[in-house]
Amino acid sequence: MGSISPSQDELDRRKIVGVNAETVTNITSTDFPGHWPGEDHAWSLEKFEQSLKVQFHHNDRFDASFSLIHIDASLANAFRRILLSELPTLAIDQIYVNNNTSILADEILAHRLALIPLQGNVEGLKWLHWFKKADPETGEAGDDVFDFNTIVLKLEIECTRNEEAIASGETEPTKKYNNAHVYARDLQYNPVGKQSKYFTDDGIVKAVNPDILIAKLRPGQKIDLEAHAHIGFGQAHAKFSPVATATYRLLPTITIKQPILGADARKFQGCFPKGVISVEKVTSSEASKSGSGYEGHEGEDKAVVKDTFGDTVSRECLRHDEFKDKVKLGRVQDHFIFSVESTGQMRSDELFLDSVKKLKFKAKKMRANLEALMI
Repeated sequence: MGSISPSQDELDRRKIVGVNAETVTNITSTDFPGHWPGEDHAWSLEKFEQSLKVQFHHNDRFDASFSLIHIDASLANAFRRILLSELPTLAIDQIYVNNNTSILADEILAHRLALIPLQGNVEGLKWLHWFKKADPETGEAGDDVFDFNTIVLKLEIECTRNEEAIASGETEPTKKYNNAHVYARDLQYNPVGKQSKYFTDDGIVKAVNPDILIAKLRPGQKIDLEAHAHIGFGQAHAKFSPVATATYRLLPTITIKQPILGADARKFQGCFPKGVISVEKVTSSEASKSGSGYEGHEGEDKAVVKDTFGDTVSRECLRHDEFKDKVKLGRVQDHFIFSVESTGQMRSDELFLDSVKKLKFKAKKMRANLEALMI
């Protein structure tokens, strides 16, 4: 007996998550072998390659939005988790304070410095090696500092009086004093060894945002320290995460089951973000079509679904009794709208490609381990 082939409409229906006033239904994927009797849902690489779609909505340097269509939630979530915690990123990791007479304690100052996103020549960042720290509990020695595993940044700044500004009666601290505010741009980097091959000119290691405030000083206060930046991963500390946000949401669906006309159409439009629902006139052909629901309403306003992409699925329309039986809300199970915002070290789209490579590497490693167990 051959396998049953359901219609495309039926397959599309199965992929809609039902969004009701107080509940969510059909949240689990069912396209796997054995769930639907007589149907063949065996996974196929060829089928996956043919069905997978990637649609970019915008692709700026540090902010990308795109859709991954016809993939499973497990894959989408794997990409998200890898983006957050498993891609190598450069961040300040160790601080050596020579002098700190500011009001900030050394620990607070070190914490603020560590969370400053850094940028530099991408090729150079990929050239840097992992730095292994010493483990005082086990007594295991760490790596020595070399040009290929450590970036050294120095901060040496002192606040002094601006006598000319004081004499003129200036009261604004940033004008009354020199170096009253310490910014990320005050971190100085001098390449050593082979670093000069990669980190030069516009590609030097520096803060992504030079205007990040580190501390405020007053005359006589000084900060003198050396910061060592290393390659790390977000699973060890958030400062090593290459993204500010890496999220996804499912594509919303809005189905108008019965005509929504007149004042109700305008009210219905107001239940959604701008651009999701449009108000149009009922055409003569619609009004003359039997069973359309528009009979006798030619020229009146009607609600039409324009673009569900911008919907936030607030369910506001379901709060109104006049709409409860006229509209059905949902989300598409296998349409993931990703939003990736880089902290500035790498392009957002490149980070996603790196997450794909990382997952591919992990899959190959797992396969090799399984094959070793079977020997």
